[in-house]
Amino acid sequence: MNLLVDAPPNELEIDGRQYAVNSDFRSCLRIILAFEDNDLTSAEKQMIMLNNLYPVIPNNVQAAFTKGGWFLNGGKASQDEDETAPRLYSFSRDADLIFAAFRQTHSIDIKTVDLHWWEFLALFMDLGADTTFCNLINLRKRVKTGKATKEEKAAAAAIGNAFEVPDIDNLTLEEREAEARFFEIIGVNK
Repeated sequence: MNLLVDAPPNELEIDGRQYAVNSDFRSCLRIILAFEDNDLTSAEKQMIMLNNLYPVIPNNVQAAFTKGGWFLNGGKASQDEDETAPRLYSFSRDADLIFAAFRQTHSIDIKTVDLHWWEFLALFMDLGADTTFCNLINLRKRVKTGKATKEEKAAAAAIGNAFEVPDIDNLTLEEREAEARFFEIIGVNK
């Protein structure tokens, strides 16, 4: 699929049948925000994905989830993320900066524009280097990879909580309950 000459999909084929998808970037961002929410279990995140992406959820939920992941990844095969790679941004934590970067770089008010998720991703990947959002990402990357200068480390410390990007928790409900019992046993409030 080439965005320059092909229309991005509004349907996905699952088990030989076409299923409509909510391709508006807002629906897809709701899914991404759910996956960033550490208060939700893995199963809850998956249900949010299915309910937000498909107007009619396919019978083969596993295939729907897999195909949905492909769609959310911009039509690219899902690559196993490098577990050691630092997380550099968060759609929930950095929302205001992303909003401003879209306005600054593309002159787009994302509150009112209609964009397919894949178009949003293409524009997101091309946010200008002079935006506060991209400068923050670069600072995070330099600090987290150990390449930051003393001044950059001081700047990161001055930013405080806004600098940190929380890790995504994909624990199941059972794993969370076991973790809570463990911390209770050892007397740690988490």
